[in-house]
Amino acid sequence: MTESENGTTTERQPTLLEQMGGISGLVFSTIPVLVFVLINSLFGLTPAIWSALGSAVAITVLRLVRKEPLQPAISGFFGVAIAAFIAYRTGSAKGFFLFGIWASLIYGSVFLVSVLVRWPLVGVIWSFLNGHGMIWRGDRRAVRAYAIATLTWVAVFGARFIVQRWLYDEDQTGWLAFARIAMGYPLTAVALLVTVWAVRVAGHRQKDLEALAAAKEAEEREAEAQLRAKYSGRQAPESA
Repeated sequence: MTESENGTTTERQPTLLEQMGGISGLVFSTIPVLVFVLINSLFGLTPAIWSALGSAVAITVLRLVRKEPLQPAISGFFGVAIAAFIAYRTGSAKGFFLFGIWASLIYGSVFLVSVLVRWPLVGVIWSFLNGHGMIWRGDRRAVRAYAIATLTWVAVFGARFIVQRWLYDEDQTGWLAFARIAMGYPLTAVALLVTVWAVRVAGHRQKDLEALAAAKEAEEREAEAQLRAKYSGRQAPESA
């Protein structure tokens, strides 16, 4: 909760990083990957699968106990569960990374299409999370800022797919784990910085648009009041 200048108390909006699970969420997301690779190298695929699942369950419970955002915790667990299932079905350790590889391609494609149809997903998602509405779509600068941020995410997803798919084809499980982590934090940080910039640009533009809309509405009300007064003035002599 925060207190505004006029003394009223307003609820603080969570930051974009907090809505994604925070720094702890980024750190926790790497633990099942590290556990899987380590146990697989020491004891084989089956113990690695169960160890990764166990670590994912422990992390989910810990985050729930700490009352952290529920959605990142649950989605993180299901992501590990799907990866473990694919590794089990393929009988190969590199299968653990297959879901993430193709997910990057799908995400990148969806984000790219959203820019082409002028509904950049960064803006849509941010508006949905914060309930700001879609007024930003009426402003070219806001749309352009969100498009740049969305294309940044397209580049991130595309880079992850290309590099990790190549490592998958080369059967480099250890390097796959390294690429998964190395292309996680740094690239995500860059994309988040661009996203924050876009949100600020669109936020300023939205305030300007809301001010213009309010001024226009006030002018319309004033014009309507003047017409009513003028009409009433003409009616008075006739009734007399």
